[in-house]
Amino acid sequence: MHVFATAGHVDHGKSALLRALTGMEPDRWAEERRRGMTLDLGFAWTRLPGAGDVAFVDVPGHERLVGNMLAGVGPVPAVLFVVAADRGWQPQSEEHLTVLDALGVRHGLLAVSRSDLADPAAARKEALDRIAESSLGEVASAAVSAVTGAGLDDLRTALARTARGLPAPDTEADVRLWADRVFTVRGLGTVVTGTLGAGTIRVGDHLACGRDGRPLRVRGLQTLKESRPEVSAVARVAVNLHGPGADALRRGDALLTPGHWLTTDTLDVRLTGDPARDLPRRLTLHAGSAAVPVAVRPLGEDTARLGLAAALPLRIGDRVLLRDPGRHRVAAGATLLDVRPPPLTRRGAAAARARDLEAVTGPPDGAAELRRRGLARRRDLLAMGVRPPSEPVAGEWLADPRHWAGLRDRLGRAVEEHAVHHPLEPGLPLETARQALGLPDRCLVEALLATEPGLRQRAGRLYGSRARPALPPEAEAAVAAVRADLALAPFRAPEAERLAQLGLTPRLLAAAEAAGALLRIADGIVLLPGADARAAALLSRLEQPFTTSAARQALDTTRRVAVPLLEHLDRQGCTVRLDGAVRRCRPPAGPGPGGGTG
Repeated sequence: MHVFATAGHVDHGKSALLRALTGMEPDRWAEERRRGMTLDLGFAWTRLPGAGDVAFVDVPGHERLVGNMLAGVGPVPAVLFVVAADRGWQPQSEEHLTVLDALGVRHGLLAVSRSDLADPAAARKEALDRIAESSLGEVASAAVSAVTGAGLDDLRTALARTARGLPAPDTEADVRLWADRVFTVRGLGTVVTGTLGAGTIRVGDHLACGRDGRPLRVRGLQTLKESRPEVSAVARVAVNLHGPGADALRRGDALLTPGHWLTTDTLDVRLTGDPARDLPRRLTLHAGSAAVPVAVRPLGEDTARLGLAAALPLRIGDRVLLRDPGRHRVAAGATLLDVRPPPLTRRGAAAARARDLEAVTGPPDGAAELRRRGLARRRDLLAMGVRPPSEPVAGEWLADPRHWAGLRDRLGRAVEEHAVHHPLEPGLPLETARQALGLPDRCLVEALLATEPGLRQRAGRLYGSRARPALPPEAEAAVAAVRADLALAPFRAPEAERLAQLGLTPRLLAAAEAAGALLRIADGIVLLPGADARAAALLSRLEQPFTTSAARQALDTTRRVAVPLLEHLDRQGCTVRLDGAVRRCRPPAGPGPGGGTG
């Protein structure tokens, strides 16, 4: 199917022309037919040789109804522009063309209506000249009369030719269906209609409401009043929805592929049209069928930040329109450059942001986006409309190569600086490293660590060239005194008073153990490194099993040391506690399978 929207001044015969083309009445309301003026969106369709089904969204032409016109034109890929031969170019002709130009519509044709009332040549020439200066460029045209039928075959031929030239839609794309009508059918519930510009909707699918994310199930589908199990773009589609809150849907809401879109209330845009003129700070943004008040903050000559009163599901490269409803004019068109822009909190941030956006074109560029952001999750890039340029470095996180190399260098410096400032605890905690680098996920620190051979992780801490604590001179002397005491009596650990006298606090004892100078078997109980292995060897010579008392005597120590030392050996797997205070030594590991010792 191909979908066209009409455009043109009020009372130039748009609806009459569609009636003649399709045999259908596009005006849905009795008031519209009574007044002979389209007030809201109308719909009609026909089949054209060589083009298949062609549907039309008929929009109102009155200046007070431009909001309704925008709701119909926004999602539609092509336009049928109508100018009356007896009236020529009119103010709403100009405004509708400005709308189409601002939205970047590139496909369409001209119908010069009422050609039975006046020579169409002058109206045709003026309209073609004006249209040629817009995004539509040079278009085909046909002079027609809805009353006599003259020229209708020429118009059908031009429509079919234009339809065949439209770009092929991406039927596998994420769905974003802007609702232009919402109504209730007895026995069925809520029905939403819109123009499906990309993707495919199937009965049974779940879609998300863009306004609040609520899940909705597709109970039925119709296109051109025929029920279908699925509908692919481009198509006019009616979706019967079921789910909590379905009856709260309204025009301007979007139905989305769940989990594939980001909603945003802050945009950086490039303005088109005449952005240099005085741009009001309060405007209305039109996107799809949605209309949302926005606050405008200029950045550079043709860039601005928009703050939306309500979040919308938008992507980089989308075209939107800014309208000044008070002055009844289009203020500017806009191309979305960033849907997740950084905050502007510091002095000069707006000017710096304008410089950053100078090279941004609008069409999504994965490498450029990643370069600007440094880090981004794959699913977030896709939801912003950007194809990921590389594979993730960790989990779903992608990194710009230059930014990643800089992070690796910063991590190395952070580890070494921590060791200098914390000689007793030279290992930088993993979480501290994450915060120091401003990283959003600890897995990124671990991924950086894997690429830096000079760093290693142990027990949740990162170490560089200084893997062991560096004790201050007075602590080194105190540890040397303890080691001298233990050299004379290996299992008589110094008393708490002796440690306090030497100034060996629990923190210094922990540092001494990390430095390999002492072995802590319990709080306040320190021995020489290797004393546990020596104790296990001595205990293995006792009659098995043995008691705590027998172990104490064999080791020539006190119960204060013997009990925690035996518990330490239990944890090491050197001894096994059998019952109460009775233990036995585990036998040493046997020889290999061949019986040899190597």
